[in-house]
Amino acid sequence: MTSLFPDVASKAVVAFHDRRVSDGEWTARPAVYTDGAWQWIEANHRYNTRLWDEEDKARRKDVDDAAIAANKRAIDGFNQQRNDAIERIDEALLARLSQVKLAADALQNSETAGAMIDRLSILSLKIFHMHAQTERTDALADHIAKCEERLERLQLQREDLARGLDTLLARAAAGASYWRVYRQFKMYNDPNLNPYLYGGRR
Repeated sequence: MTSLFPDVASKAVVAFHDRRVSDGEWTARPAVYTDGAWQWIEANHRYNTRLWDEEDKARRKDVDDAAIAANKRAIDGFNQQRNDAIERIDEALLARLSQVKLAADALQNSETAGAMIDRLSILSLKIFHMHAQTERTDALADHIAKCEERLERLQLQREDLARGLDTLLARAAAGASYWRVYRQFKMYNDPNLNPYLYGGRR
């Protein structure tokens, strides 16, 4: 990995994600990182972890509608914070590239490095929870077998994505690839853009 991005090589990112996911109480503790790209990598993973829990809770059938509504509002908030963190990751990484001259034939990557790190975060959650399914003692054998197959596919997907991230960062450092931050523009969260919030619809 190029000297511009030694700390955010996919191996380090995946290891960080897995360490945090395996610690069920980590989201309740203060952040470890307070600046740079890692501040936002950690924040993004925190919001994805909390989103996962709220999404599970929102599927409950044994609580009243008010509890589910509270879950849905939490999901909306965490998802906005998750997307904000992706943009901050990209901004921090792009700042390291400010002095890199792009080659005339440089390729634009359709997915940003921040979005790839976000996907790695989500995959770490999927892998952790799918692995837990393979260890259930109250499930039938075909369920276990199906989850083992899915786990293997998830691990392959993560390996491919991790390699893609390393390739993008290496090429970007060499001026051969680039990406842009376009902003999410989540209109439904903006009271000035959502007609149900600013009074355009009743």
